[in-house]
Amino acid sequence: MQENVDQNLLRIIDANLNRVREGLRVCEDVCRFILNKEDETARFKNIRHHLSKICLMVDFKEILKARNIEADVGVHSTVSELTRENVTDIFLANAQRVKESIRVLEEFYKLIDKNVAQEIKSTRYQFYALEKRIAQEF
Repeated sequence: MQENVDQNLLRIIDANLNRVREGLRVCEDVCRFILNKEDETARFKNIRHHLSKICLMVDFKEILKARNIEADVGVHSTVSELTRENVTDIFLANAQRVKESIRVLEEFYKLIDKNVAQEIKSTRYQFYALEKRIAQEF
């Protein structure tokens, strides 16, 4: 792993790691509290914890130091986030958020640690399979 990671790269990792964990937690809670799927709940939780573990191989203190919400030109939420009509919409929107964020993490970790990037890619495919299984429940 590179010793001095660019601050802008750390900002990308920070934003996407937060986004992926948040989205996974929403999917996890849908499985836990709405669908009562114990195994799938555990799978979402395991993916969330695994991504946190491997992505935080970069010093978390450095990631936090790089966070710059005040200068983030994309910090304001979009109107589409307010248009959820049911649990299915919530699940699918968050699943999409997770996939996009995992892909961003995968791409930018290629600049830091190719082995971590490969592990993130593998996790992305695990998520695809889990998403399909749960989407069939609605």
